[in-house]
Amino acid sequence: MSDRETLNIESMDDILTRNEIAINKIRDRLATDPNNEGRQLRVCTQTYGCQMNEHDSEKLTAMLAEMGYIPTAQYDDADLIIFNTCCVRENAELRVFGNLGHIKKIKEKKPDLILAVCGCMMQQPHIVDAIKRQYRHVDLVFGTHNLHNFPELLLSFMDTHKQVVEIWQSEGDIIEGLPADRKFDVKAFVNIMYGCNNFCAYCIVPYTRGRERSRKPEDVLAEIKMLADNGVKEIMLLGQNVNSYGKTFETPYDFADLLRDVNAISGIERIRFMTSHPKDISDKLLETIASCEHVCESLHLPVQAGSNRVLTAMNRHYTREQYLEIIRKARVLMPNIGVTTDIIVGFPGETYEEFLETLDLVKTVGYDSAFTFIYSKRTGTPAADIEDLTTDEEKHRRFDMLLNTVQDIVKEKMKTYANQTVTVLVENFSKHSEALLMGRTPQGITVTFEGDASHIGKLVDIKITKPKHFSLYGEIVAEH
Repeated sequence: MSDRETLNIESMDDILTRNEIAINKIRDRLATDPNNEGRQLRVCTQTYGCQMNEHDSEKLTAMLAEMGYIPTAQYDDADLIIFNTCCVRENAELRVFGNLGHIKKIKEKKPDLILAVCGCMMQQPHIVDAIKRQYRHVDLVFGTHNLHNFPELLLSFMDTHKQVVEIWQSEGDIIEGLPADRKFDVKAFVNIMYGCNNFCAYCIVPYTRGRERSRKPEDVLAEIKMLADNGVKEIMLLGQNVNSYGKTFETPYDFADLLRDVNAISGIERIRFMTSHPKDISDKLLETIASCEHVCESLHLPVQAGSNRVLTAMNRHYTREQYLEIIRKARVLMPNIGVTTDIIVGFPGETYEEFLETLDLVKTVGYDSAFTFIYSKRTGTPAADIEDLTTDEEKHRRFDMLLNTVQDIVKEKMKTYANQTVTVLVENFSKHSEALLMGRTPQGITVTFEGDASHIGKLVDIKITKPKHFSLYGEIVAEH
């Protein structure tokens, strides 16, 4: 396993120059290869996990486009397949390994097919060792810290036709200036920071994404201004804990300050962000969200558990009471704010009584939606060493109770929107019907309605005629 920390001291211009050289060499090679004559090379990128991974895949796709690759959704149609992996849940890892086995059969028929695996899973030595031993048909392996190095790594494989494995164990500096092939025309992801310093007992992210590093405000704002000039209307600011943004700056400047500056950028209609850690929510931040007209009244605030003992065991650094006080303050400032969360069921040592405390907190808050998970043991985390006596059957029983409770709350909330008028940013046609458009309220609720492509990218008022279980249906009454 390589740890090329010496590269981290290079200037950003040097790194981008080497990238450009590698990209040009690959493009020329592909263009002059007689086997490629008359056809366009295709790449299939499979992304697992969070929005951070999705945005990383956008960067990889943009670099590949400069080389001459176009996207495809079909493995069989691809000349290059990339799995951008997630290690937060065991199921995601199992899906990756299952797909690697499937691709082996495709490579037997298409020996020139290139297979690359990257992302958070690759920052774990035992995973990389398993790939080297059991999945030798994987051609290229790299991690989260050296994603910008992808063109050189791909060129190295093309030169040698030998498996290339390069994982950096330290995160290094933030590399600016990488292109991104945005998935959407109306909205865009923008990273404002990388890494995490919280070390929650169950979470592998600090070990795979490294320590917190904030992008310079001028770099973030310049990117968003460029996006606005290109017609983007909604920005999603990304970070493992956006509330920690700016903590290492010499001149005081925090996440609330960044929100105010983004709010002032002409052309941006909506600003969203995730994820927020409850321990770092400040009154200043809540007041900023409430006062900035383009910042959506929406707060994703993972609680994880409703028991103070379990929260302490999770190393979350807040209590149930402190969490509920944040929600109270937010709703005083913004009565219509949408609140969503993450919850883990079956953390090692959790009793049934402690689970009931979580269930009670869910009812008390009345979430607009919740991502609910059964605890997944992650090798290398403190929680992996805690004795777990709860059976899988009992964990699934509690999970079903939690899921049913959340769904009942959401269904009742949807009913309250009947005959109300909401404002949505029209994003695209509905995935379920080309006759319908879809957008979201400031609170993040999906709304579908009849309309044509001329509405896409615009704010419209929708009268809700049919609340559904987890979304809304209505008709356009006005366009802004």
